[in-house]
Amino acid sequence: MKFTESHEWIRMEDEVGTVGITHFAQKEMGEIVYVELPSIGKLVKAGQEIAVLESTKAAADIYSPVSGEVLEINEKLQELSQGVNQAAETDGWLFKVKITDKKELERLLSEEQYKEFIQ
Repeated sequence: MKFTESHEWIRMEDEVGTVGITHFAQKEMGEIVYVELPSIGKLVKAGQEIAVLESTKAAADIYSPVSGEVLEINEKLQELSQGVNQAAETDGWLFKVKITDKKELERLLSEEQYKEFIQ
C-alpha cells in the first residue's frame, strides 16, 4: 500500500489501484454518515477531488492519489456508509482506478513514511 499526505491509500494489482481513506482519517472524522463516490468511467488526475465523505463532525473531500479511469465503486457504501469506519483500509475501500502513469506511485508515501507523517 502507498499513502498520500491527505490520508488516502492505494493498493495496486497490475494496472488497477483500489483506493480508500486511512484508519487515521476515519478515526479523525468520526462516524461517516454519507459517501459521495465518483461515476464509473470518470477520468481523474492525481490530486484531483474525486469523492466526498460526510461525518457527524465534518465533510471531507477525497483526492485521487493517481491519474486514471474509475473502473468500479464500492456500492455497499451507498447503503452502509459506516463501512468506512468499520474497515477503512480493507472492505471500506471507495473506488478502483485504472492507473495511466505508474510513475505517480513513486511520489506517494510508504507505510513507514505515512506512520511518521501522522505522528
